[in-house]
Amino acid sequence: MCGITGWVSFHQDARTQAPVIEAMTATLTPRGPDAGGVWLGEHAAIGHRRLAVIDIEGGAQPMTDRPDTPTSVITYSGEIYNHHELRARLRNLGHEFRTRGDTEVVLRAYAEWGEAVADHLDGMFAFAVWDERERRLLLVRDRLGVKPLFWAAVDGGLAFASEPKALFAHPEIRPRVDVDGLREAYSLLFNTGPTVWSGVREVEPGGLLLLDRRGIRERRYWRLEARAHQDDRDATVARVHDLVSTAARGQLEADVPLCSLMSGGLDSTVLTALLADELRLREGPDARIRSYAVDYSDQAESFTGDILRTGHDTPYATEAGAFIGTDHRTVVLDPRALLDPEHRKAVVAARDSPIGVGDMDTSLYLLLGEIRKHSTVAVSGEAADEVFGGYPWFHDPKALAAPTFPWLLVTGDEAAMPLNPELDLRMGEFRDDTYRDALAAVPHIEGESETEHRQRETQHLSLTRWLRQLLHRKDRLSMAQGLEVRVPYCDHRLVEYAFTCPWALKSFDGREKSLLRAAGTGLAPESVLHRPKNHYPATHHPDYNRGLQDMARDALADDRVRSLADETRVKPCLDAPPDQLRWGHRLRLERVVDLALWLDHHQPDLAL
Repeated sequence: MCGITGWVSFHQDARTQAPVIEAMTATLTPRGPDAGGVWLGEHAAIGHRRLAVIDIEGGAQPMTDRPDTPTSVITYSGEIYNHHELRARLRNLGHEFRTRGDTEVVLRAYAEWGEAVADHLDGMFAFAVWDERERRLLLVRDRLGVKPLFWAAVDGGLAFASEPKALFAHPEIRPRVDVDGLREAYSLLFNTGPTVWSGVREVEPGGLLLLDRRGIRERRYWRLEARAHQDDRDATVARVHDLVSTAARGQLEADVPLCSLMSGGLDSTVLTALLADELRLREGPDARIRSYAVDYSDQAESFTGDILRTGHDTPYATEAGAFIGTDHRTVVLDPRALLDPEHRKAVVAARDSPIGVGDMDTSLYLLLGEIRKHSTVAVSGEAADEVFGGYPWFHDPKALAAPTFPWLLVTGDEAAMPLNPELDLRMGEFRDDTYRDALAAVPHIEGESETEHRQRETQHLSLTRWLRQLLHRKDRLSMAQGLEVRVPYCDHRLVEYAFTCPWALKSFDGREKSLLRAAGTGLAPESVLHRPKNHYPATHHPDYNRGLQDMARDALADDRVRSLADETRVKPCLDAPPDQLRWGHRLRLERVVDLALWLDHHQPDLAL
């Protein structure tokens, strides 16, 4: 995994701008701690920071197609899981290779297929190709949006980067926030395209962007489609097992240590079992994959359930590790580490956004940091809930009937950031308009029932919106620690197939994720297979709540924070007894604290 950045301008000579591209590239050093490089042409400046995972010696970037007089240059982040097959195909078409990694495969594939290159790639990726002959820039992002890619206009062209912070190192781009940005950040609707930053946009998942002298053109090369499902239950379960297995096997390749994130839930346990089986096939019966879970020092004694959590993870993760035969480790965090201002600042700096989930972000950041001491690549069960229907809103009649984004009924207004009403954001109107647009993008099958129609809408919203913020979170916090995280459940072939499955199949045993549970039979302990859905853990220690309240009081001493936050709605959260602070009210305080840290770190221009 890596960090990419650069810009193209037809109004200036980029060869005179080396300090600018070097500064932009330097901001991405955590994403690529192993090496960095830049390339300068008349109209293009390209930068890259590398986390070496495959072809350690030969994969330096930016990479050119020719050593002396290049006709194309690539800066690339991600993993192409079918790069061996593509390499063989391209060789048969006459292409020669200097390296054995996937970067050059993408570069040669561009030479063969041009902007259609994305159609041939299986994996997670974000890359830019500058074509010297055509004087054209191509930006491409993977189908589900696992890897980020941002851009902003500059004089005569545009700048791009894996993270907004790199764009802000360009002299023409300022970190500016207006009311539209606040709506995007705090509405919890997870649009892709506009961002919290004025003038900064994302390339759409499954999208590409072309820039030449005629201007900018964007298009989608992939989107979810609805098709009639032909398989019966047994065939569907078998197909799901094959697709998950294939995705897991394809993501095991690395020239560096690899591990698994295993919480003790169904998704990560099934995935870890498949990885462990494949590793034993490749390396022998004694091979053991390392697995990791996170816990808090207070959980065993003081765990209390809430709207998102039904049980303590650690016993299940330990049992799953023994069942599968992993080298399992639990990283135990203390509430004081979660309150450490330096850790909180690092998380907000990594996110480039005021919106997060507080201690859950900080704990994930610290967990990934511990993992990075031993591994460079981790495999995660992210996206299984979206693919197989695991969230409460798939099964709650009220959520299904509500004319809004279903997660808003779970998180609710009490967990939202209480913004100053004087800002007049018209958030309700914004949510209604966005919801109508989101529903208009959902494909349907003619003749399907009203129930099936609604479930397809709910899954599409979850896959194209809710999942986006989870992938952003995992990418930013892992890459801030120099760790690559792979997500096999985001394999587009699996997602496409599961999207065609009718809801009766997805819930045939009367529960969430019926297909994955059936496909995972024998891969996980019975206790894990039948365990209810449990979200990422959070600390329940009153000392954490007390410290959070103190941090929020300090944050509200800042005039900028008070100008944005509604103090009247924060005050009850500050005054509550620490051992009685509700989850939603605690999240309000988390967001006040993060807002203050974000303002301090980014110093945005507030155009409100």
